[in-house]
Amino acid sequence: MQAIIPYPNFSPELFSIEIGGFAFALRWYALAYIAGLLIGWQLIVQALKSPRLWPGEQPPMPPRQVEDLLTWIIIGVILGGRLGFVLLYKPAYYMANPSEILMVWHGGMAFHGGFIGVVVASWLYASKYSIPKWQMADALAMATPAGLMLGRIANFINAELWGRPTNVPWAMIFPTDHLGLPRHPSQLYEAGLEGLLLGSVILWMVWGRKVTRTPGIVAGTFFLGYGLSRFVVEFFRESDPQFYEANPHGYALWVGDFGVSMGQLLSLPMVIIGIFIIVYARSRNSIRP
Repeated sequence: MQAIIPYPNFSPELFSIEIGGFAFALRWYALAYIAGLLIGWQLIVQALKSPRLWPGEQPPMPPRQVEDLLTWIIIGVILGGRLGFVLLYKPAYYMANPSEILMVWHGGMAFHGGFIGVVVASWLYASKYSIPKWQMADALAMATPAGLMLGRIANFINAELWGRPTNVPWAMIFPTDHLGLPRHPSQLYEAGLEGLLLGSVILWMVWGRKVTRTPGIVAGTFFLGYGLSRFVVEFFRESDPQFYEANPHGYALWVGDFGVSMGQLLSLPMVIIGIFIIVYARSRNSIRP
């Protein structure tokens, strides 16, 4: 018999109350979003309070302005994440059921879509208030990994987005898997790589090496680090069901027995963009008088 680690069967809700016939519940996933945004907010505020971290010891904006920026980012995350899921993962279903597109409480958010939403929202905000865009990008890159880590832990608690079948000793059987197979707890792999490891590296770069003095380096590192982390984890993560309709491996694009999942396909451009940003930032800094 294969050794497995028993899955700690969490409730997806921290608590639920009923008021006037309506049930209100606080779910782990919602708490992860809230906590991630608050932690990111405080990380940016503390960095803005330290002029030595910025070019010419001039922070890109006053700390009090981060609260206003947070509102724009929340809107970008929700709209981008939902539209990304609709367009990238289940376009046919939502074309047939357009009334469900805005039903975010039923689940269905894509990180890459949410990320694009944040980029657009922050770019618009920076343009409106004349904030240096690369410094804004560095600040947001520093703040993001904490939210990623908490979000992946919430995925684990919700027993969703689990990994491929495996016989490793730390495999788990998730209650939401109707096949009842031992699987990789890939949500925890992502929390460790995209969140803890990448976040630790970026915080060390900001506070230990003060690389924010060269605008763009931190943002490029985030793109590169997230793209690589997600690409690696996708080898262990179960693909979405609709991709198994085309081939038994769940690939989105393939040639023969070799292929890449949708997550890997979307992560490769992030790796390329990250490398480009780092090279551009370093060369731009080297030609300054």
